[in-house]
Amino acid sequence: MRTEARLFAGVALFFLLTDAAYLWFAREPAGAAALTVSFLMSALISFFCWANHRRRGTRPEDRPDSDIQERAGFVDFFPPHSAYPVTVAVGMALIALGLVYELFLILIGLGVTLCGVLGMTFQFAGRDD
Repeated sequence: MRTEARLFAGVALFFLLTDAAYLWFAREPAGAAALTVSFLMSALISFFCWANHRRRGTRPEDRPDSDIQERAGFVDFFPPHSAYPVTVAVGMALIALGLVYELFLILIGLGVTLCGVLGMTFQFAGRDD
């Protein structure tokens, strides 16, 4: 994760310098806010990668003398199919429609979205590894 942390630190530095130049020359708040948020998001990703590198150590991908077999094995569980992402999408669409038409659609959309998020969260909660 060291390489990724350095990469995103470079991106964060780019956005910081671009933001400073934009503030100096343009003095326009919307663009400055967008560049500031971009800097903060890339700095957050860089910090996350750096913290993972410090906590877990060097990965086989980071060493030039590593072999492919060092990373072999069980990766994780990936669900084969689920209807809950579609449920969340329908709920968000209802919320968007509710912003345009009526408040009751927002309430229905919140309920559908909550059911979808809870379903995704607990769909495989009782499975054995």
